[in-house]
Amino acid sequence: MRVIGALLMREVLTRYGRHNIGFLWLFIEPMLFTLGVTMLWTFMKSNHGSSIPIVAFAVTGYSSVLLWRNMPARTIGAVEPNLSLMYHRNVKIIDVFAARLLLEAAGATTSFFVLSILWISIGWMQPPQDILKVLFGWFMIAWFGASLALLLGSLSERSEVVDKIWHPTAYLLFPLSGAAFMVDFLPQSVQKYILVLPMVHGVEILREGYFGSLVHAHYDILYMATVCLVLTILAFAQERHISKKVIPE
Repeated sequence: MRVIGALLMREVLTRYGRHNIGFLWLFIEPMLFTLGVTMLWTFMKSNHGSSIPIVAFAVTGYSSVLLWRNMPARTIGAVEPNLSLMYHRNVKIIDVFAARLLLEAAGATTSFFVLSILWISIGWMQPPQDILKVLFGWFMIAWFGASLALLLGSLSERSEVVDKIWHPTAYLLFPLSGAAFMVDFLPQSVQKYILVLPMVHGVEILREGYFGSLVHAHYDILYMATVCLVLTILAFAQERHISKKVIPE
């Protein structure tokens, strides 16, 4: 825990520095993205296929995207900049990954809850109908993002192709992730295919917790948990493999 704590502080200072608002950018940056999308949807009076309040729909959707999409972006290529730290026997590759994942999760989570509290306090959103289900859905999305990030981060140390492939893949997955739609809005012939994507299940759980009886959510907790568990096992296996081969500079 001390090692991860020290790496967290180092990562914050390296990424955000000591000037301006410093580490507060960790929370402000994802908040600005989600806020911008929410405002755009609201002012354009975008139609998302139902009577669900547009602000709550945007906040729950785009906050979840930041959670699972940013994690792999931070772990891919994370080992090389930290090779000098590997001289210290207490610092392991998994510590570097854990510090970056915790940082991204903290930023996205703070952004989500601060924006939710803000919009609820001024009347733009209603409080969630089932806060425990909201937290569970958020946890499942975070688990998926972390397991995927660990796997891709480990694989990126074996091949640079991972970095080249992930960025366009992330952009392609963005409109399919459930951020801008609910599965029930889609034709039945399409629903079974979109539910192959694990993050869609997490967003459906999250929105069911928020909107309750207003929505008809489609998700399979066992399926998403199985995918996340398989990704986690593969990720730890790959991390163990590269740990044996990494040579400190």
